[in-house]
Amino acid sequence: MKRVVIKIGSNILTSQDNGLDMDRFRAIAEDVSAIHDQGYAPVIVSSGAVAAGLKNLGLKRKPRDIVLKQAAAAVGQSTLMWAYERYFGLRKKKVAQILLTREDLSDRKRYINSRNTINALLSYRVIPIINENDTVATDEIRFGDNDHLASLVATLLEASRFIILSDVDGLYTDDPRKNPSASLIEVVKEVTPEIERIAGESISAVGTGGMYSKILAAKRAMNSGITVNIVNGRKKGIITSLIRGKRCGTEFPGKKVKTSQRKMWLAYGIRPKGYVSLDSGAVEAILKKGKSLLPSGITGVSGNFEAGDAIFCIDALGNRIAKGLANYSASEIERIKGRNTREIESILGYKYSDEIIHRDNLVLL
Repeated sequence: MKRVVIKIGSNILTSQDNGLDMDRFRAIAEDVSAIHDQGYAPVIVSSGAVAAGLKNLGLKRKPRDIVLKQAAAAVGQSTLMWAYERYFGLRKKKVAQILLTREDLSDRKRYINSRNTINALLSYRVIPIINENDTVATDEIRFGDNDHLASLVATLLEASRFIILSDVDGLYTDDPRKNPSASLIEVVKEVTPEIERIAGESISAVGTGGMYSKILAAKRAMNSGITVNIVNGRKKGIITSLIRGKRCGTEFPGKKVKTSQRKMWLAYGIRPKGYVSLDSGAVEAILKKGKSLLPSGITGVSGNFEAGDAIFCIDALGNRIAKGLANYSASEIERIKGRNTREIESILGYKYSDEIIHRDNLVLL
């Protein structure tokens, strides 16, 4: 089964009074069910729990207070799932709720368990509805927005396509709501700094991300070989049109030489705890020669990390060039930085490894 991850934002699912728009749920259920009947395995990453809870709590805008936001999520999540249950049920489809925090995808065992659970549901032709667990999530364990979560889910499942339902037709040369002469960019083969600049940063009244977060999500998925489409989620039948091959919105073709799933987990799934600064020789060895990171190439250490934690590798200008799992703690690296590998044991009194980060546990950024 070809897996299709569909991210649906709060703006698509809510009405003008911030309640859930049941007509949109009906249309989405029909569209997703149609590709399900064609043999695809759709997975929905849905926002909307907090937005659904706003109306029940008598709130007009998304609260900034984390406790009040978690309360809105708790109230709204059951309403959100009720809507999906109802309208997919009309199409004789079964759905399942999955709530995740960043810890679930940062920890390798929980990452694999999450994948196995979703795959088991898909094998029974169940449509998973995934959302961030806003009821318990704090800043330390948040994904930040569901665009990020959806890109990680697409990578987790090695999806063939990642569809982001937005409230505009795609990526424009400028904000079409402010500039009527802005034109749609139909294909983006590479997410460059210029593309990121065009996307800008915007936050809606009920959502978390804007076009900028969608572009970053597309960039992550493209690196894993997944084709991404940003389309207008308010257009009926947009998902089936894409599956049939019709050009819609903005397409980001997946890279042919894709990064392995484990390297994608290293790059985006696990949160870094610090960084090490590298000299020019170490930077060249990592970027051009495919080498591991040795202590001799390290000029500085920052952060409070332990062996096994993820850390960034930065060059002399502060650019993040790589990310990997450290074999030594920050305090240990501080003592052996700039030294030869044969000196590690005499300095520390023990040696876990010759490498600070082995190449197998290193991903280029």
